Amino acid sequence: MKYSLKAAVAGAALFAIGGTANATELRLSHQWSNNDVRHKVAQIVADGVAAADVDLEIKIFGSKSLFKPREQYKPLSRGQLDMTVFPLSYAGGQQPAFNLTLMPGLVKNHDHAARMNDSPFMEALEAKMAEDDVMVLVHGYLAGGFAGKDKCITKPSDVEGMQTRAAGKAFEQMLAGAGASIASMASSEIYNAMQTGVLNAANTSSSSFVSYRIYEQVACYTPAADVALWFMYQPLLMNKSKFESLTDAQQSALLASAAEAQAFYLEEAKKEDAASVDVFRDAGVEIAEMSDADFEAWRAIAKETSYAEFVASVPDGQALLDMALAVE
Repeated sequence: MKYSLKAAVAGAALFAIGGTANATELRLSHQWSNNDVRHKVAQIVADGVAAADVDLEIKIFGSKSLFKPREQYKPLSRGQLDMTVFPLSYAGGQQPAFNLTLMPGLVKNHDHAARMNDSPFMEALEAKMAEDDVMVLVHGYLAGGFAGKDKCITKPSDVEGMQTRAAGKAFEQMLAGAGASIASMASSEIYNAMQTGVLNAANTSSSSFVSYRIYEQVACYTPAADVALWFMYQPLLMNKSKFESLTDAQQSALLASAAEAQAFYLEEAKKEDAASVDVFRDAGVEIAEMSDADFEAWRAIAKETSYAEFVASVPDGQALLDMALAVE
């Protein structure tokens, strides 16, 4: 009797261990805080997968706790990391084509960004990701604008002779083409640079303008609205082989929660732009608006500078650029 009881206990323990072993854990890395929209996107996917009860768990490592911000793509492609929310242009060194995902004037507004996500252009980028064993689970773009210390910035002539900070090399090339002097720095350094007179103007994301309290240092803010120059593609990526190793039920749960997260991402991105306007207006900052004519004037300069540089340095750059510009 004692033997059979021991055997039963041992068998139950073995079953419990086996059940735990069957559950797959995925590690997801990103650089932001838990309050950031990009963390919330990751959390929607993690929660959706957990609710589906398919023996799959996503463990999120935020705030740069697992990998440095720009050093997530390589471990993802090598299978050392399962998932990441990642500004794709950070991997432009590995795949120069990815630099098109932070290019001035390619995306006009959030609805246009959504059409870019569902286009031959994005299919071409996803084919390049597949070469690195990477796939997209959730598409998403975030927008940004301009702020001027003493005046409004809507058209190229507004930055002539100004010391300006831009978000990304392509934007620096375009602003230099418009006659601005460029001061390269992290968005976290904009506040002090404006306070000390190093900067006259800055270009960054809506969320950074608010989180770094730039409204305390500027006279005018040109937000992302119906028209914006600055859009950055920041998808939730997954190691392709890892996805393919999952069961059909696990894959279905991931894709279903990813679709929910993508719809949330688009709406929240729009809300962030609108919320930034409220914050700046409440701080007494003038709000300016970029017109379609302003946008086209910026794009004309970008074509001569940023676009030309991209085409010259990327073998299939012209074809990729044409695909991006073809999205209405």
